Amino acid sequence: MPAASSDQEVPWGSAELGWPDDPYRAYARARQLGPVCPWALRGGHRAWVVTSYAEARSALGDPRLSTDGRRFFASRRRGDRSRAGAFTSTPPEGSELSLFEHMLTTDPPDHTRLRRLVSQAFTLRRVNALRPRITGIASQLLDNLGGEGVTDLVSTFAFPLPIRVISELLGVPLADQDRFRSWFTAMLTVGSDEHRRQDARAAAGEVATYIAHLIAAKRARPADDMISALVAARDGDQVLSETELISMVFLLLLAGHETTVNLIANGVVALLSNPAQLGLVVADPGLMPATVEELLRHDGPVHHTTLRYTTEPLTLGGVDIPAGEVVLVVLASANRDPARFPDPGRLDIGRPPGPHLAFGHGPHHCLGAPLARLETQVALTLLLRRFPSLALAGPLQWREGIFLRGLHSLPVALGRSK
Repeated sequence: MPAASSDQEVPWGSAELGWPDDPYRAYARARQLGPVCPWALRGGHRAWVVTSYAEARSALGDPRLSTDGRRFFASRRRGDRSRAGAFTSTPPEGSELSLFEHMLTTDPPDHTRLRRLVSQAFTLRRVNALRPRITGIASQLLDNLGGEGVTDLVSTFAFPLPIRVISELLGVPLADQDRFRSWFTAMLTVGSDEHRRQDARAAAGEVATYIAHLIAAKRARPADDMISALVAARDGDQVLSETELISMVFLLLLAGHETTVNLIANGVVALLSNPAQLGLVVADPGLMPATVEELLRHDGPVHHTTLRYTTEPLTLGGVDIPAGEVVLVVLASANRDPARFPDPGRLDIGRPPGPHLAFGHGPHHCLGAPLARLETQVALTLLLRRFPSLALAGPLQWREGIFLRGLHSLPVALGRSK
C-alpha cells in the first residue's frame, strides 16, 4: 500500500482499528502505509508517525527532533492545533507548569544536566543492591494474597510493588500511594471531552502542590533519600531551578512506578495467554531475564514516545518532513516490525537476543530500565513460584491512556499456592 500523503491523514487510534483493546492492528495498518506517514491525532494535531523499527531507532537518536514539551503546551494554550510550526518557547501559565520541565521534555544541554543529577541512582550496581528489598516487598504482597481465590493482580501486586520501591528511594510517604494512583490515572487518560481535560488539569495542580509541600518538608528535615539529595543540589550549587526540581520529582515518581505496573500486568496476561511459553519459564526460572525482554518487545508498557518536533527539515524513511512538524515514534509498532523480528506477533521467550525499543534509544533511553527489569524479574519469578496454576479469571479492560498501555484491573484465579 503506498504511503499516505499529507492530504490523506488517517485518524490515529480510531475505534475501527481496535484501539485500545488491540492497538497492534492499527500499527500493522500504519506500517503498510509506510514507515513514516501523517496521521491525525486526537485533538486535531497532525503528526508524522514513525512505525517501523529502523526509522524509529534513527528518529530516537536524531538531534534535529526536539523534545521540548514547553513549546507543545504553549501551542495548546493558544488553541493553535494546526501545526507544530507555531510552537514558541513561552511556557504555559498555571500550576501544571511545575510538572513539565524534566528530562523527557528538554533538549541538551538542559537534558544532560538534569539526567546527570539522578543517573548514579539507577546504575546496574545500585539497582542490583535493591534486590533483597524488592524480594522482601514482593514476598510480603504475595503472602497477603493468601491461598486460593480470585484477586485483582493490579491493585494487590503489580501496583503496590513498584510504588513502594520508588517511594522508598525518593522518600515519599507510602500512605499517599492511593492518591498517586488517582492523580496519575486522571493525567494519563485519553479524552477529548472537557470533563476529562478538567480532571487532568486538576490532578496536575494537586500533584504539583503535593510535591512542593514535600520538598519544603525535606528542606526542613533532610533524610537519606533522593528528594533530599535533589533539594541539596538545588539549594547548594543551584543546578536546578525550583520548577525543575518539582518536575524531576514528578517524573521519577510517575515513571518509577507506572511503567513497571503495566509491564508486570501485561507480562502476566501475555504468559497466561501462551501456556506453552508459561510452562517453559515455570519449569526453568533461569529463563526469566530473557522472558522479560520478550515481554517488553511483545507488549511493553510504553507504546509511543513523548512528542517530538522537527527543528529543521529532515528525511526519514524516504519521507520529507518540514521543519516545525510533530513526530510521534511508536515504540510498540517498531517492536512488532516483521522486517526486524520474524513472526513478531508471537510470544517467544527463546527468541534470539535483539535490541528492542521498549525503553527507547539514544539520549532519552529510559534511565530506570535496570530497575524496571529487576522488579519485573523478581515479581514474575515469585508470583509463578507461589501460584504455578495462576489463570485469567475475567474479561480484560485496557486503559485508554496517553503513551502507556495497561489494564484497569487484572482478575486472576490464584489456584493452589506453594
